[in-house]
Amino acid sequence: QTISIAKAGITTVLNSRTSVLAAANPGRYDDLKTAQDNIDLQTTILSRFDLIFIVKDVRLYDQDKLIASHIIKVHANAGATTKDSDASDRENWLKRYIEYCRVHCKPRLSDAASTMLQNNYVRIRQQMRQQAHETGESAPIPITVRQLEAIIRISESLAKMRLSYVATEEHVTEALRLFRVATMDAARSGLTDQINLTPDMRQVETQIKRRMGIGS
Repeated sequence: QTISIAKAGITTVLNSRTSVLAAANPGRYDDLKTAQDNIDLQTTILSRFDLIFIVKDVRLYDQDKLIASHIIKVHANAGATTKDSDASDRENWLKRYIEYCRVHCKPRLSDAASTMLQNNYVRIRQQMRQQAHETGESAPIPITVRQLEAIIRISESLAKMRLSYVATEEHVTEALRLFRVATMDAARSGLTDQINLTPDMRQVETQIKRRMGIGS
C-alpha cells in the first residue's frame, strides 16, 4: 500500500507498511442516519479502510448477561499471576507461526481468482450506481479502486494464513463475504438510503426524536 504526497512542490509516492486499526464511538447510533453521518468522518477517510464494521450496543437480556459475566470474570482473575504453561506454549507457537507466514509467504492471485474478483467488483459498482440512482444520493462509503485493492489484500492475507503461495477462488470468495458483511452493510446502513423523505416527513421525524430517546 502506498501514500501519494503533493506538498510544497514535492510530488512523490511513499510506501506505507503500517496497518491501522481504528475505532470510533459516535455515542448513540441512529439507525435513521447513514454510517457517514453517525461516524462523522469524510468519505475520503472512510474509503481508505479495507473493512468497516458497525458494532451496535443492542439491548438484549441474554447477550447483556453474557457480557456482564465475562467482565466480572476478567476482574476476578486480574490478580492471578500464575499462567498455564500449555496456554503459554500455544501463544508462543501462534506468534512464531504468524511471523513465519509474514516473512516467508508472499501469495499472488491466480488467473481464475483474478477473473472472479474483476467480475464481482464490476457487479458491486453497478449495484451501488443503481442504488444511488434510485435514492438520488451517493453512497456514504464510495466503492472505488481502493476497495478493489482492499479485497485483493484480504484475499492474499487469507492465503498467507494457510501458507499458500497462490490466492485461489476460495480465498476471494471469503474476502468478498467479509467485504459484504462489513463495508457494504455499512454503506447501505440508514433508512435515508432506502426511502426519500419529504420535508413534512423530516419534520415529523425531528419531533419524534425530540420526544423519544434513540434506542428506546
